[in-house]
Amino acid sequence: MSVSLPEIRPYPLPTAAELPTGRVAWRPDPDRAALLIHDMQRYFLAPYAGAPVPEVTANIARLADAARERGIPVFYTAQPGRQEAADRGLLTEFWGDGIGAVIDSDPAAADVVDALAPAEADTVLVKWRYSAFQRSTFAEQLAALGRDQLLITGVYAHIGCQATAVEAFMRDVRPFLVADAIADFSRERHDQACEYVAQRCGVVTTTADALTALSAPIPAGAVR
Repeated sequence: MSVSLPEIRPYPLPTAAELPTGRVAWRPDPDRAALLIHDMQRYFLAPYAGAPVPEVTANIARLADAARERGIPVFYTAQPGRQEAADRGLLTEFWGDGIGAVIDSDPAAADVVDALAPAEADTVLVKWRYSAFQRSTFAEQLAALGRDQLLITGVYAHIGCQATAVEAFMRDVRPFLVADAIADFSRERHDQACEYVAQRCGVVTTTADALTALSAPIPAGAVR
């Protein structure tokens, strides 16, 4: 049984040419999209020994800046630094005490990294399980804002990012996994998450393509 995060060796992010072929032709619409910055907390980034975190962080920052400029809602997930055993539940059996194991020695471990600090108008969801929708009002907030598309960024691609994409799909919210704005335990796991989303529940895209789509008019007849 594993009760800690692995050491994560550097790996290159996939390029646009390496992304899996998808099953649908959705494109982000600034009037329908929301941006999710998933678990970009100091604790979850600590295992990385460099790449791809600097590039991923920079790409997320670009998306967040563009979203705020265009009035697109920006959401964050962040696990609490301290969790009661009942709240943490089965996560303890897979990952130990998580942030709680280090919060006394590193009081800032639960903080979102400085480069991605939430703005005043952003929404930070308390994260309890892999999916951002679990034990939160995320779905209700998206519905109230008239948002049925979700750009997903952050860590870890094959765990919380993928779980959130699957649940978004099951709630009729179209997920867009931004392949160069997510990171994982390895390039293999990263690619597996992209392949799963592309074939089962959403669209895999790049930061550049997402930024272009969010700033361009929607052509007549496009699938939205």
